Amino acid sequence: MGFLITLIITASRIILVLVIAHVILSYFMSPYHPLRQMVDRLVAPLLDPIRRIMPQTGMLDFSPFVLIILVRVFEIVLIQLIRTMS
Repeated sequence: MGFLITLIITASRIILVLVIAHVILSYFMSPYHPLRQMVDRLVAPLLDPIRRIMPQTGMLDFSPFVLIILVRVFEIVLIQLIRTMS
């Protein structure tokens, strides 16, 4: 069970780093830069459903913040389920 918990935590951290990198790169890097395109292709499938649900807020995009919260909640719930099963 410890391996599964470690795997969940690692996957969660990777997603969080990618989302934060996506936000930072969107401010400083051209949308045509290969690094930014790669990060966008990895993060966009996670952000697009949230963007469809959330109302437009002008120039601010809160979907990365919502995704970070959802990833953390999902991580905590999964780990608690695993711990109660063992």
